[in-house]
Amino acid sequence: MSIKIMMNQLIEFSINHWEMVAVFFVILATVVYVESKNGAKSVNASTAINMMNSENAVILDIRPNKEFKSGHITDAINIPATKVKESLNTLEKHKDSPIIVVCKAGLNSSATAKDLKKEGFAQVYKLQGGVSDWQASSLPLVKG
Repeated sequence: MSIKIMMNQLIEFSINHWEMVAVFFVILATVVYVESKNGAKSVNASTAINMMNSENAVILDIRPNKEFKSGHITDAINIPATKVKESLNTLEKHKDSPIIVVCKAGLNSSATAKDLKKEGFAQVYKLQGGVSDWQASSLPLVKG
């Protein structure tokens, strides 16, 4: 099917179902707004490395302890996501440093990053793709 035919069908669908399309865009705009307002900025692995080297960024690995021990970023602090709120005192000394929240695939770090921002941590980021992308980029992981 050619692109021209697909575009014509998309336009026809949009005209015939304009209410549904309008609702979709309102929901999309709301999600984008909420994420940009409250969410932490994503950083890729190379940016994270630069931040670790030049800004003393702290890596907060929120995976369960067993996953953390199977391989983690050097000098990462492990606090499982379910225990971050009760372990804020551990992070308090890093309040003025950038904190990069890391999970397995980059999907669970958003909630923790938002919680840290609410607690007054100004420089909170999340690692795009998590440890999986870090490893896929052939970057080192420490076991134990």
